[in-house]
Amino acid sequence: MEIKELLSDSGQAVGYMIREITDICRKFGKRAPGSEGEREAAEYFARVLREECGCAQVKTERFSEHPDSFYGYFYLSAFFDVLCAVSFFFLPVLSVLTGCAAILLFLLHFVLYRKILDPLFPKKESVNVTAVRPCAGQVRQRVFLNGHLDAAWEFTLNYHFGGIVFEIPGVAATVGVFFYVFLSAAALCGAGGWVRTAGLTGLVFVPFFLLLVITYNPKRIVDGANDNLSGCLIGVALLREMERNGIIPEHTEVGVILTGSEEAGLRGAKARCEAHREDCRDAPTYIVCFDTIHDPDCLMVNRRDLNSTVRSDRALCEAFLDAAKEAGVFCGKGRVPLFGGATDSAAFTQGGFRSIGVTGLSHVLEDYYHTRRDSYDNLNPQGLGNCYRATAALIAHLDREIRKEFRD
Repeated sequence: MEIKELLSDSGQAVGYMIREITDICRKFGKRAPGSEGEREAAEYFARVLREECGCAQVKTERFSEHPDSFYGYFYLSAFFDVLCAVSFFFLPVLSVLTGCAAILLFLLHFVLYRKILDPLFPKKESVNVTAVRPCAGQVRQRVFLNGHLDAAWEFTLNYHFGGIVFEIPGVAATVGVFFYVFLSAAALCGAGGWVRTAGLTGLVFVPFFLLLVITYNPKRIVDGANDNLSGCLIGVALLREMERNGIIPEHTEVGVILTGSEEAGLRGAKARCEAHREDCRDAPTYIVCFDTIHDPDCLMVNRRDLNSTVRSDRALCEAFLDAAKEAGVFCGKGRVPLFGGATDSAAFTQGGFRSIGVTGLSHVLEDYYHTRRDSYDNLNPQGLGNCYRATAALIAHLDREIRKEFRD
């Protein structure tokens, strides 16, 4: 039996995914980045990969991180933003300095995911799981399927008011800081009384600065059924079905990388790249990262990631699109926009790997995105099944091409 034969019936795999996601949400502790629940999930998946998926190599690797720094940024941002606005009226030079600090913090920490705030927050331990299913012959290429183990802190405004309202404070705060930096610079250059009048008008931005402190709720961790147990189970279910049906590709190793602390700024993927930067140089290696696989109408390959600052592997994007078409599955082309965050693919790409991010939700935030609605009773079987079939078709396509290449 070959991989392409899995395309005819994904029902078994989808049923398995839904059962596993449901059990993990019900029985495991909350999977915050760096938490015991996250480690429990990692150990469980490692056991499944070893015992049910035919993986000869299963590694569980722990790494140190500072998960609270990622969203803790909003407290510092709000402080700098308010200080920028207030100091404009009595010390414009301080307004320029604090405003520039807020802008730099936004760009480096929030847009580019640099670790500049980590030393300010407690250190914790997170975990990555890697498993590889061997091929029948010589390894000519390998494909890793990625999902992240952790779940997010709840986005308060998105839960109560929706995605558009959630994004308004961030956009307004960014505009407001630039506004006050401009006015302060104008005041220092001797501009007239209009500057103070404009500054008083600009106080409308202050409520948005303050709203940043309730961007997320650090005391509520969502179940993360879609984001991102769905992404984890795409890979695990596919390896399990390959084992159950005796499918062993001739020259393609297939494995999974389940990362920790993606919601804390792609920390697990970054840690794995740092620890294994020289791995997999013996053969072409592809990493397909799945994140929030839900709506079949929104299945998408993201050509750009990390707030649209990182370009995904173009050839692999096209290969996934072709595979989806072969499987009879809709898949669009898109990008992760500014304020849209990132998938682990961005970290893998920056680490030198050929990677793409595949998502299954609208980037205009869904009401379940990072809210308590992201539970096992809000899964989409069709969305899971379509992504599963497209992924099976991708691996079949890659293995077919590598066999043809070495035959020729």
